[in-house]
Amino acid sequence: MRYMTIRMENLTKMIGHRLIVNNLSLMVEPGETYGFLGPNGAGKTTTIRMMLNYVRPTSGRALVLGLDSRHHDYAIRQQVGYAPADCSLRGRQSGAELLHNLAKLRRGVDWDYVEELAAKFNLDLTMSLDQLNAEGRQKLTLVQAFMHRPELIILDEPSKTLGLQSRQVLYQLIHNARAEGRTTFLSSSILAEMERLCDRVAVIHQGNLIAIERGVQLRSRAMRFIELRFATPVQPEAFANVANLQNLIIEDNILRCTVCGDPDALIKAASQYRVVDFVSQTPNLEEVFQRYYGVEGYVAN
Repeated sequence: MRYMTIRMENLTKMIGHRLIVNNLSLMVEPGETYGFLGPNGAGKTTTIRMMLNYVRPTSGRALVLGLDSRHHDYAIRQQVGYAPADCSLRGRQSGAELLHNLAKLRRGVDWDYVEELAAKFNLDLTMSLDQLNAEGRQKLTLVQAFMHRPELIILDEPSKTLGLQSRQVLYQLIHNARAEGRTTFLSSSILAEMERLCDRVAVIHQGNLIAIERGVQLRSRAMRFIELRFATPVQPEAFANVANLQNLIIEDNILRCTVCGDPDALIKAASQYRVVDFVSQTPNLEEVFQRYYGVEGYVAN
């Protein structure tokens, strides 16, 4: 059997009569940054918790680093870097004390690297857990996930409470891990993260795997709602040859449209006029799912 960092085989979870994850099978290759994309309530967190045996599957199995999660969960948790979505760190101990205690459970932690990670996140390790705000607790969770340079990093909605600067630090750590041949499994409901970071993306909706996409495929058909304001009125003919525009409306000096894929052609066509304002919005995940996967609506937690 070919070695996969993660192998899920018909993974299923029922809670009462409710189907949370349905017959999920996927494989993550060594060195990949693999995305797990879906709205809230899609089953992403439940799947990850089954991978680490915090939740037992109703049927099927998950192999992580070649180990069955039901029988070797302690060995898996020792080796994996895991940042959960529900960061519930509390207590009087400092961040440094927490990380020292976790380091004892890991196989070799370079404390200089821990301090380097904390500095990148602008995280004060002398503060107690109770003193940290939500973003501070998330930063601490990410430091412990990366600090032992694990072969596999599992991140569940890791940027949810992070500010812009901390998100950039996180993205760089993921890029660095990939450059070093390590694997990242990244759950998110943010399409832009998947486009930017991932080699492949599994798309999940209401517990069902509905597609596996290459990151480049997501980028090539990304949707943006664009509004351009020009200094003077513009002619519709100037944009007639821009093939990837939809719902194009031009009213006097204002252009509104949907761009599917690369916006380069639109920007070049607009460059013959003086642009005084530019607004770009990405659609929400529900709109993307309706357009590309033919699914409508979802039940959020």
